[in-house]
Amino acid sequence: MDKAIFFDRDNTLIIDSHYMYKIEDLKFYPETFSTLRELKRRGYVFFIVSNQSGLGRELFNLNQLNHFHAAMLKEFQRHDIEFLEVAFCPHHPKDNCDCRKPEPKIVLELIEKYNIDKKNSFFVGDRESDYQCGLNAGINSIKIENGYELPELLDKIQ
Repeated sequence: MDKAIFFDRDNTLIIDSHYMYKIEDLKFYPETFSTLRELKRRGYVFFIVSNQSGLGRELFNLNQLNHFHAAMLKEFQRHDIEFLEVAFCPHHPKDNCDCRKPEPKIVLELIEKYNIDKKNSFFVGDRESDYQCGLNAGINSIKIENGYELPELLDKIQ
């Protein structure tokens, strides 16, 4: 069983500029890559779990979002960091779906699919819904203000 870190995307790994889908808006926090490389060295595998209501609001389409994610993952790979999967809820908040954080459905599906060790895994995000999602999935949860706090994870996640 692998231990994992499930990251929120916006304002956690990348700087949020609202409803992100344009590659020119893709910006990383200064310590994102070095922090994730150290967590990788400690034996963690990585996932991104994100609410992407811009799809449900029809602000961008799935092709645009997939293109954005491909560019983001390519930049991570350039820094020797891989994510096993990027999973997201595409629904508008008013849809009352069962996959929007803080609901744990996406995290639980990833835990089962990849045989993840819940006891030694974490959810990291900047919103209360991220924190609750981790708790609802039965894993450790850490709330940060934004990605500038990523280096502090190195003291909290062994």
